[in-house]
Parts: sequence; C-alpha cells; structure tokens
Amino acid sequence: YAAKVRAILRYLGVNSGDMEKGVLRFEANVSVRPAGSDELRTRVEIKNLNSFRALARAAQYEIERQTKIYESGGVVLQETLGWDDVRGVTTSQRSKEDAHDYRYFPEPDLPPLKLTDEWVETIRGRLPELPEAKTARFVSDFGLTLSDARFLTSERALADYFERAAAKAKSPAKTVHSWMAGEFMRILNDTGADIQDVTVSPESFAALVDLVTDKVISGNAGKVALNELFKRGGDPAQIVKEKNLAQVSDTGFIQETVERILAENPKEVAQYLKGKETILQWFMGQVARATKGKADPNVAKELLVKALEARRE
Repeated sequence: YAAKVRAILRYLGVNSGDMEKGVLRFEANVSVRPAGSDELRTRVEIKNLNSFRALARAAQYEIERQTKIYESGGVVLQETLGWDDVRGVTTSQRSKEDAHDYRYFPEPDLPPLKLTDEWVETIRGRLPELPEAKTARFVSDFGLTLSDARFLTSERALADYFERAAAKAKSPAKTVHSWMAGEFMRILNDTGADIQDVTVSPESFAALVDLVTDKVISGNAGKVALNELFKRGGDPAQIVKEKNLAQVSDTGFIQETVERILAENPKEVAQYLKGKETILQWFMGQVARATKGKADPNVAKELLVKALEARRE
C-alpha cells in the first residue's frame, strides 16, 4: 500500500518520493485484536518512518509487542511512538489518552472549500495513466508477466523509456524488457545514473537489442556495446563497427577454430568421448575465447558436436 501511494505521488509529479531525503514519510497506526473479533482496541501511532523497510519492521514489532501485552493480561497505552532502526524497537515519545490530544479542531484560517463536479472531472481528465492501469496495459499489450510489468511501471520514467524503445524495436517487447531488467539496470546501478539522464536514447537502445536479436552481434558483444553507449551515446551500429564486434557466422572460419581447439586438447576430447558430455560447454568457452566472442554460438555448437562425434569413428 505504501509503495503504491509513493508511486502515485511520483507519477503525478507531487514530489520526488525520495524518502531518504525526507520528502516523504509514513506513519503507521497499529492495533491488534483476537482473530474473528470485531472489538476495536487501543492503537498507537509510529511517527516519521523514512523507508519501506522501517515501516514493515516497526509495524511487525508493534504487532508482536501488543500481542504479548494482551496475552499477559496487560493494557496497551494510546501513545505516539518513534522507531529505533538500530535497536529494532519502538520508543515512547508522548502519550495521547484522549481525542483532544490529537488537536482535532477547525482551522480558522482555512475557509470552506467547495468543489464542483465539473471541476473534479476537469482535473480527472488531466491525470496521467497511473501505475496500476499502466501495469495492466503492459501485461495485455506487450505480453509481459505481472512482475515484469510492475518492475517497468515502478518508475514513470522507466515505463516511458521502455515504451519508446519497444515501439522502435523489431524485437519482441519481452526481449526489450529482458535487456532493460538485466544489463541496462546493472549499468544504471553501478554508475549511480538516473534513467532520465542516461546518454542512451530509447531509439539507440532498441537498435542495439535488434542487433543482438538479428544475430549481427552476440549477447556478450551487445553488453560491450551497451557499456560504450552509456559512456558516450551515439549509434550502436557504429560502435559495433569501431570495436569489430560483429558476430561471425562463417562456418569455414569457425570450423577451423574448432578443429584447432580439439587438436590442442586431446585429454578433454577423450573425456567427452567417454561420456562426459558436459565438457561441451568448456569447449564452447574455448571457441568463444579464440574468436573473441564473435563466433555464432549456435553454429559453433553444431560444428563442435559434429567434430567430436566424428572422432568416435
């Protein structure tokens, strides 16, 4: 619930939602009662929680604390509590025994505010698509899982970036998401960059994903190219050309590499022929290293298996 409130505020541009900077805080009101009971028991208020983790931990602690008090025949006091994140306990700040302690009284400096239905509808029409609606649309329109869609819609800027990239890419939206959730986010996290400030345009990112999908470059080469795009932006095709990252599908070249590697590693060949077929992945790694990751892995695997099986004869 708290995460959704924060997401809505951020989507609407109300504030940045940066809880660590104090622009948003949560206050949990907690009370407990026996399962199945309708009895309203005394509640406490935990003030100024500045992270979702603190909110969850403080609420859980209070639930357990109050439960123990009632089970031992004690009484829970109505009070305001603070949360000590280091010790993992709530601490009393002040008691509030009656409603007037909450200062419930009219504010004389605020005049009555009357909102017409027409005004409300006008404001409603200006609202952006909110997180839940966007999540549902991403699932239906792009075929994403609910968790994948929620990841993308967790930030409005991230969702907007994905949509622009998916619209430009020939690759499936799921592939675009996979690259965003993987290498793209890894670089963002490692560099501490903000999605709104990245030098990689959604169009360039889409073009890069298409290069991998079309097997112009390998997945590993795609990661190298993406790192370069983050450093200086530009055209991914040009980066591929400059760094000689294009994938090789020339069977003659790959066959020659395969034969050389098998000739240089007779011990491993013998292990494969004796039934240790998992060593094929080791051979694949050797081919990738020898070709600097440019050999088409599907072609390389097919040629490796054929060359190894031929040695059984």
